[in-house]
Amino acid sequence: MSEEHKTYLALYADGHNEKVTLGELINKGGAAGSIYADLSHPDSVAKIFHEKEHSDTNRKKLQAMLHNRPDIPSRIHKNVEYIQIAWPTALLEDEQGFCVGYLMPLINTSQAISLDHLIQKAVRQKLGISDKYINRLYAAFNLTSVVAALHACGHYIVDLKPSNVSIYKKTMLVAMFDCDGFSIKGDNNARYPAEFVSEEYIYPEGMKQTCQEMGEEQDKFALAVIIFKLLNEGIHPFSGSPRKNDQMLSIQERIAEYHYAYGIWPDSYQAPHPYSIHDYFDKSTMNLFERAFNKGSERPSALEWQQHLDYLIEHAKQCKKNRNHIYFTPKGCGLCMVEEKLKIQLDSYKKQQEKPQTVRGVNIEKLQNEDLNKKQQKKEQRNHIKNYLSYGILASYLVFFTFLYKLAGIFKDEILSAGIFAQFFLISAGIVGINKLLKIIMPVISVEKQQNILSMLRIFAYICLFIAFVRLNGIPFEWFDLAN
Repeated sequence: MSEEHKTYLALYADGHNEKVTLGELINKGGAAGSIYADLSHPDSVAKIFHEKEHSDTNRKKLQAMLHNRPDIPSRIHKNVEYIQIAWPTALLEDEQGFCVGYLMPLINTSQAISLDHLIQKAVRQKLGISDKYINRLYAAFNLTSVVAALHACGHYIVDLKPSNVSIYKKTMLVAMFDCDGFSIKGDNNARYPAEFVSEEYIYPEGMKQTCQEMGEEQDKFALAVIIFKLLNEGIHPFSGSPRKNDQMLSIQERIAEYHYAYGIWPDSYQAPHPYSIHDYFDKSTMNLFERAFNKGSERPSALEWQQHLDYLIEHAKQCKKNRNHIYFTPKGCGLCMVEEKLKIQLDSYKKQQEKPQTVRGVNIEKLQNEDLNKKQQKKEQRNHIKNYLSYGILASYLVFFTFLYKLAGIFKDEILSAGIFAQFFLISAGIVGINKLLKIIMPVISVEKQQNILSMLRIFAYICLFIAFVRLNGIPFEWFDLAN
């Protein structure tokens, strides 16, 4: 049933109440409720819950929000009001007394974009968003100021991530919605917990907790992740280049194991992203990230980040090469470094594309029939020469060992006078020499089944060596009958 033109009772924090009439449906909203115009107050909208079952819980949570409002005022810029948070202004009751929703300030969503869109360079270019780096610093500062104000009241966002934060395009001020989903502090330390939390932003200790148990530590971790991504061109602090490919961990799994890749000490699991500019951060910035992401450290509060980002904005140096860039240390501009690295890679890729395609080093365009025929003829000539050379080497080898006993006969007296043991040594040396010789000549012999040829040549040489020994020493062949 449509909620349009329905009338509800609005209950305000100061105790007064009034009837309000709903207008057209503005947004179907998420799982909790839909957004309607407020005909009674053009600068307000109403969020009507989809279900009444949680009326009592919703009432208590909304009452706590009405009586414990964070100090997050709207800002005026060039006569335009920018509301930073859609915090409840009144609780809505139906005729039966059920809490059905609440009123909140109207935020002009056409002037705002998701923080996700500001983080990614490609998205900024596509949507025509300014690429000035200082804008990301302003956005980070404004976000930390809102979170710090919430924490000062004991409230926590819990499901803090870029897609849940909007930024005004012209001012970089924050626009926060769905505040009824936050973890809210009530009277007497009562707590009305959040219901959702998102992976890639859950702090390591929170892996064993439900989102109802999470509080400030979850916000401090998620806030630091968002700031890192804003300052480092969208790179997640727990993403990087794995050193081994045998085990690929998700971002949340890397968070659970504290695999922060951009700290002072290298991470065992992954190296930093090749286009990260973290080395160009101010040292104090790196120290805050060290505390936020390393095990056992006290995470920086939202207020600490607010003060630090204010310092960075005040002391940032304008890049002379690119007016959209700023830098913080004597190292220079990290953004220019990344752009130069990307340019080198792009030029290298273009050169590879411009290179003619080759097959085994030969330009495809030159592989014409005439060229192929010439190459084939030259190849056949080389093969003929190689074959003749192979036959010559084989013939020389066979002739040498065939007449080895005659060659040894020239030095018969010297060999015999050396003694039998010296002859055995010469035979052993001869066997070693034969094996080395065959290793040298076999690669240049162009014959099939080289292994068989190698064995035959080795055996032939051994036989010839044995025959030479027998002939030199005058051993009668009858001696071999003793084997019988």
